[in-house]
This record gives sequence, structure tokens and C-alpha cells, in this order.
Amino acid sequence: MQLTKAEEQIMQILWNIGEGSVQDILKGFEGSKPARTTVATILSILENKEFVQHRSEGRTNIYYSLVSKDAYSKKQLFGFVKDYFNGSFSSMVSFFAKETNLSLEEVDQLMKETKKALEEEDSNEGKL
Repeated sequence: MQLTKAEEQIMQILWNIGEGSVQDILKGFEGSKPARTTVATILSILENKEFVQHRSEGRTNIYYSLVSKDAYSKKQLFGFVKDYFNGSFSSMVSFFAKETNLSLEEVDQLMKETKKALEEEDSNEGKL
């Protein structure tokens, strides 16, 4: 499930702070801050979407994420690759290499880092 921009902003803050009240989340906004009621409403929507949950401490609700940033990022990335690059990671890398004018050395480094990450993931799965 994809989040709206406002929902994602709140999730980013919650992922950064771990858990917190509406007031704690408001402190995480840079520049102009939304109204307290707006943040509370979005948190309620996120609870309905099962992205966050809360516990009560006195009269204050403490919110925490039910979905990790890594899990959400992975799902969004796979959806992005599927929707815009026909499911081909190599097409996506090729597109970004061309668009950002990467040098051959930078592409080579990207490939090495990707290979290393995949090998680490494979070895970690073997330990489960």
C-alpha cells in the first residue's frame, strides 16, 4: 500500500524518532509545522492502514511504527521498477546512469556495491 506524501512525512519522522506523541512528531518537522489536529488525523489514518499503532501513557498516545522503513522502501522500489521499467533493474540502472551522466568508473563501482550487497543478503538468508 502506498502512502500519501503527508503520511510518508509523518512515517519518516516516526522512523527517525522510534516512537513519540503528536507533540514529538511535530518537533520533527522542519520549517512550517502542520496543525496538531492534522498530525493526529493522519496518525489515525496510518493506524487504519496498519502502519502505526499507539499505546496510552496517561492522557497521551505514544505512536510507533508497525512497518519498518526498510520494508516500506523495498516494497516501493520494487513497485517503481515494475511500473516504470517493466520489472527490469538493469533497465532502471541504465536509465539513471544515462540521466545522471555517470562515468564508467561510477557504473563499475555501483555494480560492485550491488554485487556485494546481494552476496551479503544471500549469506544472511543462509543463516536463518
